[in-house]
Amino acid sequence: MYGNILIPTDGSDLATTAVKHGVKFAKEIGAKVTGVTVTEPFHLLSVKPTQLEYTPVEHKKHWKVHAEKILSAVSAAAASAGVSCETLHVEHEHPYQAIIDTAASKGCDLILMASHGRRGVAAVVLGSETVKVLTHSKIPVLVYR
Repeated sequence: MYGNILIPTDGSDLATTAVKHGVKFAKEIGAKVTGVTVTEPFHLLSVKPTQLEYTPVEHKKHWKVHAEKILSAVSAAAASAGVSCETLHVEHEHPYQAIIDTAASKGCDLILMASHGRRGVAAVVLGSETVKVLTHSKIPVLVYR
């Protein structure tokens, strides 16, 4: 059925729960897991507080440490379940595109990711990486809510 499942995560509670369910699903079907977290590059002009409080060097260092923490949780969940796992930290302007590109480059045949399930104005204003992945991916996407 599926041999390599991409599980994108941002370290949020919902994404962490999706990682656990994704690893469990991978174990049940005998698949391996590829975990990925995506960070946006530093922008000199930004309205995001996380990009205003750091210099470019500090920004890169902070997100590297944060990504390692997130991805170590994916590795630990996979190891605990006895599932083969690879992890990646990708820096990209558009997280949804990085997810799709990573799935393609790593030979993943399923993307399993969380969704907060925002609706109405919140969905329009905040956007959703999950919706963008669903819209643009040629690889099947399983959404955990």
